Amino acid sequence: MSGCAAQAATPVTGFLYSDVQAPVDVEGDAEPVREGESCATSILGLIATGDASIHAAMAEGGISRVATVDYASSGILGIYAEFCTVVRGE
Repeated sequence: MSGCAAQAATPVTGFLYSDVQAPVDVEGDAEPVREGESCATSILGLIATGDASIHAAMAEGGISRVATVDYASSGILGIYAEFCTVVRGE
Protein backbone atom coordinates (compact mmCIF):
# COMPACT_ATOMS: atom_id res chain seq x y z
CA MET A 1 0.00 0.00 0.00
CA SER A 2 1.49 3.32 -1.07
CA GLY A 3 -0.40 5.56 1.34
CA CYS A 4 -0.92 8.23 -1.34
CA ALA A 5 -3.99 9.31 -3.25
CA ALA A 6 -4.01 7.69 -6.65
CA GLN A 7 -3.79 10.20 -9.48
CA ALA A 8 -7.20 10.69 -11.07
CA ALA A 9 -7.48 9.96 -14.80
CA THR A 10 -5.68 12.68 -16.73
CA PRO A 11 -3.99 13.10 -20.13
CA VAL A 12 -0.89 14.52 -18.36
CA THR A 13 0.37 14.17 -14.80
CA GLY A 14 2.01 16.47 -12.32
CA PHE A 15 3.47 14.94 -9.18
CA LEU A 16 3.33 18.09 -7.05
CA TYR A 17 0.13 19.56 -8.46
CA SER A 18 -2.23 18.98 -11.37
CA ASP A 19 -5.35 20.72 -12.64
CA VAL A 20 -6.36 19.36 -16.05
CA GLN A 21 -9.48 19.42 -18.25
CA ALA A 22 -10.00 17.09 -21.23
CA PRO A 23 -12.73 15.86 -23.56
CA VAL A 24 -14.57 12.58 -23.19
CA ASP A 25 -17.30 12.54 -25.85
CA VAL A 26 -19.40 14.65 -28.18
CA GLU A 27 -23.03 13.74 -28.78
CA GLY A 28 -25.12 14.87 -31.77
CA ASP A 29 -26.84 18.20 -32.10
CA ALA A 30 -27.98 19.31 -28.62
CA GLU A 31 -27.19 22.92 -27.74
CA PRO A 32 -24.79 23.40 -24.79
CA VAL A 33 -27.06 25.85 -22.92
CA ARG A 34 -26.81 24.16 -19.49
CA GLU A 35 -23.93 22.64 -17.57
CA GLY A 36 -23.86 20.04 -14.82
CA GLU A 37 -20.91 18.68 -12.86
CA SER A 38 -20.44 15.60 -10.69
CA CYS A 39 -17.28 14.76 -8.75
CA ALA A 40 -15.50 12.05 -6.79
CA THR A 41 -12.56 12.60 -4.43
CA SER A 42 -9.79 10.54 -2.87
CA ILE A 43 -7.78 11.31 0.24
CA LEU A 44 -4.43 9.54 0.67
CA GLY A 45 -5.74 6.73 -1.50
CA LEU A 46 -7.49 5.45 1.62
CA ILE A 47 -10.87 7.17 1.39
CA ALA A 48 -12.73 7.69 -1.88
CA THR A 49 -16.23 9.16 -2.14
CA GLY A 50 -18.52 10.74 -4.69
CA ASP A 51 -20.50 10.10 -7.84
CA ALA A 52 -18.72 11.37 -10.95
CA SER A 53 -21.13 9.71 -13.36
CA ILE A 54 -22.56 11.34 -16.47
CA HIS A 55 -26.07 10.68 -15.10
CA ALA A 56 -25.29 12.57 -11.86
CA ALA A 57 -23.88 15.53 -13.83
CA MET A 58 -26.97 15.57 -16.07
CA ALA A 59 -29.25 15.58 -13.00
CA GLU A 60 -27.24 18.37 -11.34
CA GLY A 61 -27.53 20.54 -14.46
CA GLY A 62 -31.12 19.66 -15.36
CA ILE A 63 -29.94 18.24 -18.69
CA SER A 64 -31.97 15.77 -20.76
CA ARG A 65 -30.06 15.94 -24.06
CA VAL A 66 -26.25 15.84 -23.99
CA ALA A 67 -24.11 18.06 -26.22
CA THR A 68 -20.64 17.33 -24.77
CA VAL A 69 -19.01 15.41 -21.94
CA ASP A 70 -15.65 16.56 -20.57
CA TYR A 71 -13.73 15.82 -17.43
CA ALA A 72 -11.52 17.72 -15.05
CA SER A 73 -9.04 16.19 -12.65
CA SER A 74 -6.80 17.68 -10.02
CA GLY A 75 -4.39 16.45 -7.40
CA ILE A 76 -2.05 17.82 -4.77
CA LEU A 77 1.11 15.98 -3.67
CA GLY A 78 -0.60 12.61 -3.81
CA ILE A 79 -2.60 13.61 -0.75
CA TYR A 80 -5.81 14.71 -2.41
CA ALA A 81 -7.24 13.88 -5.85
CA GLU A 82 -10.50 14.89 -7.50
CA PHE A 83 -12.17 13.74 -10.73
CA CYS A 84 -15.19 15.63 -12.12
CA THR A 85 -17.43 14.92 -15.09
CA VAL A 86 -18.77 18.03 -16.84
CA VAL A 87 -21.85 17.64 -19.06
CA ARG A 88 -23.24 20.37 -21.29
CA GLY A 89 -26.55 20.15 -23.07
CA GLU A 90 -30.26 20.99 -23.07
